[in-house]
Amino acid sequence: MSRSKIIVLFAAATALSATFVAHDAAAQAAPPPPLAPLTIQGDAARGAVLSETCKGCHGVPGSHNAYPSYYVPKLGGQNLEYIEIALQGYRRGTRSHPTMQAQASSLADQDIADIATFFAAWAGEPETGKSAASALEIDEGKRKATACLQCHGEAGVAAAKQWPNLAGQHFSYLEQALGQYKNGQRVDVLMAQQVAALDDATIAALAAYFAAQPYLHQTAATK
Repeated sequence: MSRSKIIVLFAAATALSATFVAHDAAAQAAPPPPLAPLTIQGDAARGAVLSETCKGCHGVPGSHNAYPSYYVPKLGGQNLEYIEIALQGYRRGTRSHPTMQAQASSLADQDIADIATFFAAWAGEPETGKSAASALEIDEGKRKATACLQCHGEAGVAAAKQWPNLAGQHFSYLEQALGQYKNGQRVDVLMAQQVAALDDATIAALAAYFAAQPYLHQTAATK
């Protein structure tokens, strides 16, 4: 084999090796840093205008996500700081939902603060979530929810405002969200650790328990 052919083959092998190294490095890249609440003041009046599109789903009682099918989550009574974190997650792409990613992609930090302020201030009476769970399943969920309460609070009302209130959220949404944390469609280091060992039955039991606790309420399309 000529010297020139050896040089070409060596260069090709080096390039291929570099490709594999780069791919491996990307696969092992650390997850993005945790998101934090914004530190700017939100304007509820401006948020009401920006939220008109949001209310097309979140303001319709009984509204379903198309596929997979689950009830669209309630926002009334949800913590402002958590809504900010959630919208940042959709904007960054670490929360998987095409419609929400599209809605959040163009939002500036001020927009997110305004929308979160608007929905968090929505007044309403505490409600339970939509659920067909039995009393037995709810009791089972309560027994298994001990670790959850450290962040999400007694009966699902969060002790710290950057965590979501779970009480009164719809069963199917809670089940979907927990499943996404487990399979990586939602990227969150803490939640990934918490749900890693949960089987489907445990996830369903937890969703049943928190859905049965009255707190979050439905936002209406008009106020």
